[in-house]
Amino acid sequence: MERPELALPQLHAFVVLAEELHFGHAAARLGIAQPPLSQQIRRLEDKVGHALFTREPGRVTLTPAGRALLPAARRALTDLADGLATARAVGGGRAGRLRIGFAASLALTVLPGLLRTFRQRFPGVHLDIREMTTAPQIAALHDKTIDIGLLREPPADETELGFRTVLSEPFVAVLPSAHPRAAHRTVRLAQLADSPFVLLPRTAGPTLYDQIVGLCAAAGFTPRIAQHAVEWNTVCALVETGLGVSLAPASIRRIRLEGVAFRRIEPGTARTRVAVAWRAGDRNPLVAHLLSTISQDPPDRPARRRRPS
Repeated sequence: MERPELALPQLHAFVVLAEELHFGHAAARLGIAQPPLSQQIRRLEDKVGHALFTREPGRVTLTPAGRALLPAARRALTDLADGLATARAVGGGRAGRLRIGFAASLALTVLPGLLRTFRQRFPGVHLDIREMTTAPQIAALHDKTIDIGLLREPPADETELGFRTVLSEPFVAVLPSAHPRAAHRTVRLAQLADSPFVLLPRTAGPTLYDQIVGLCAAAGFTPRIAQHAVEWNTVCALVETGLGVSLAPASIRRIRLEGVAFRRIEPGTARTRVAVAWRAGDRNPLVAHLLSTISQDPPDRPARRRRPS
């Protein structure tokens, strides 16, 4: 299809004159003199190859060619105005699409408040939320299929991404309610040495997996892993069936299962870190807005719950 080369002032002048049907009134509305207006119309008519107006003393009317062109000219001007407004909104970070990856457990802590605040501040931005564990988020950031990651225990050797800690929380023991240690307020890790474990696979989050195994090693044993599960909800469900015990971030206590007990562990100094991740040097203003939202409105910490004595 041939792409027409039309000057926007010509289209604008044509639409205004078609609405006014009076050269003097149209020129005044455009803020120009009548001769330049007449020149714009003649140039447009030369492009079309036909007269767009009949000119009679005291009267201006649209020709059939002019009537045919008018709807398209109006659409073109409207579409351009809309496009400019959208471009300005996207360039200013007031509109567009932000793709966010998040670890499922963060739906219990960081995610709801962050998204609620961000949507209040930037209602014109479409949020594309994708549930994924840490390692896939790192890969997706490198592949540019997400813009922001909310993950646990970012890798220490990553140089192309930026990280900012948004939450630090202790670990808890996840036990079947029938487990002998479930009747106690706290659990020493060494007391779980003989229990099978249900853990996330190392491929889902290598740093977190190694941290949990390291806690067990510091307590004098290597965990005997009976089952892997990709999400913490599934880990807790498998613990409820009696397949084993687990160690998990404290926010997992918000998963309420009747047959699962969450207990503080001793020693309890180890903590797991939740971080926001982004591509270093990313100039997307939406990324900057989300990072600013996190800084101005820190995510909620996990609620404290009373434990049986």
